[in-house]
Amino acid sequence: MSSAAQTESGTGRRTGPWTYLKRWLGRLTGTSPARAAMLIFGVTIAVFASLLNMPWATASGSSATFHDALFVATSAVTVTGLTPVNTAEHWSFAGELVILIGIQVGGLGIITIAALLAISVTRNLGLRTRLVAQEGGISTGSMGETGQVIRTVVICSAVVEALLMLVLIPRFIQINGDISSGVWDGTFYAISAFNNAGFVAHAEGFAGFGNDPVVIWTIMVGVFLGSLGFPVLFMLWTNRWHVRRWNLHTKLTLEVTLLLMVIGAVLYGVMEWSNSSTIGDMSVAEKLQNSLFASVNMRSGGFSVVESNLQNSETMLISDALMFAGGGSASTAGGIKVTTIAVIWLAFLAEARGDTESTAHGRTIPPSAVRVAVSVVAMGATLVLISTVWLMYITGLDMGRPLYESVSAFATVGLTSGLTEDLPPEGLYVLAALMFAGRVGIITFAASLTVRQRSRVRYRYPEGRPMIG
Repeated sequence: MSSAAQTESGTGRRTGPWTYLKRWLGRLTGTSPARAAMLIFGVTIAVFASLLNMPWATASGSSATFHDALFVATSAVTVTGLTPVNTAEHWSFAGELVILIGIQVGGLGIITIAALLAISVTRNLGLRTRLVAQEGGISTGSMGETGQVIRTVVICSAVVEALLMLVLIPRFIQINGDISSGVWDGTFYAISAFNNAGFVAHAEGFAGFGNDPVVIWTIMVGVFLGSLGFPVLFMLWTNRWHVRRWNLHTKLTLEVTLLLMVIGAVLYGVMEWSNSSTIGDMSVAEKLQNSLFASVNMRSGGFSVVESNLQNSETMLISDALMFAGGGSASTAGGIKVTTIAVIWLAFLAEARGDTESTAHGRTIPPSAVRVAVSVVAMGATLVLISTVWLMYITGLDMGRPLYESVSAFATVGLTSGLTEDLPPEGLYVLAALMFAGRVGIITFAASLTVRQRSRVRYRYPEGRPMIG
C-alpha cells in the first residue's frame, strides 16, 4: 500500500507527506507564531533568489552570482532597495518582473498572503492564523480585527497603487515616447513607491526626474501613504476625518510622521542649500521641492534625486537618524517606527515632570509599552553597531559610509553611499542579514529564536536600585 493511501489506525484518515508537513507547520505555528513568520519570509526570499539566479533573469543571459541574486532577492522581499548591480542594466525584463513581484509580495506581507490562502481554503481565519498574522505586523491590537485589517491591506494597496499608476503611466508615456515602456515604468514606480522599496528602473537612476513635479510629487505621496502603516490606513478608512474616533496609535503615528517630515526637510534644505553637488544650483522652488522629497524618502522610501555620497557629512548624519526612525508600525516602511520614538519621548517627559506614568491624548501608556520601545531601540542600535564595525573591518573605511549603509539596510530604506556596489560577497551577506532582521521586526526576530517562553514565577526578588546617570 502506498504512503499516500495509508490511514491512521482507528481513524480512517489518510496520511502522507502533505499530511505530515501540515502537522509540522501546525505545531510550529501553534508553538511559535514568530518563528513561523520568520520561516515564511526566509523561504520566500530563497524562492526569489532561485528565480533571479536563472540565466533568463539577466540581460547577459548568464546566471547571476549567488551573492548578487540572494542580496537582490532579500532587498526586494524586504522592500529595501539596496542593490550591488544596476537594476536596469543587469537584469532582463523577466528579472525586473521577478523583482517587482518580490516587492509586491514583501509589501503586502508574506503573512497576509498566507492568511488569505488559509481563508480561501478553510473559509475561516483561525486563531493560529490570526496569531501568525499579528506576528507579521497585521494587527490593530485586537485579535478580532485581524481579518478586517488583512482585507484593508489588500484593498488599500490595490487602490493606492492603481491611483499612482493613473498618474505615472501617462507621464512616463509622454517622457519615453513609447506606450509599452511608459506602462512598465509607471507600474514599476507606483508599486515601488507605495511599498517604500526604492528600486529604480532607469540606468541613470532617479536623478533625471528631479525637475519633474508630476513624478516627484506622485512618488512622494505614494511613499508617505505606504509609510503610515495599514492599521492607520484601516483607522482612516473606517473613521475618515473624525479625529475623536482615532485611536492613540493613529494619532501618534500621524503626529510624529509629520513632525519628522518637516524637520527633515528644513534641515536638509539648510545644510544642502549652497552645495552645488546636490541642490545648490537649483531654483528656490526646486530646492524646496527636493528638500521635502529627500526628507520623505529618508525615512524608508529610498528614492534619491542626488547621490547620497555627495551630501555634506552633517546631512548624512541627519539621514542616519531619520532612516533609523523609519515609518509607522505594520507599514511598508522599516526602522524602529515612529510610535517607538513617541513612547520613549513621552516617558522622558513624564520622568522630567516627576509623573509616575506617561500619558498622551487622554490615554495612559503602560510601562510594558515603554520597556518594549526601549528594547527595540537598544536591539536595533546593537545590530547597526555590529554591522558597521564588521563593514569597517571588511572594507578598511572610516565609520561614515559603513554606518550609512548599515542604517539604510536595517531600516529597509535603500539609500546608499555607493558602498553596496563595492562590497565583497561577505559584506553583502552582512547587509542581507540586516535587511532580513529589519523587515521581520526586531521583536519577532528575537522571539523566533526563543525556544519557549519563560513561565511567570510566583515570587519577587527584593528591589535593588542601581545609580543611573
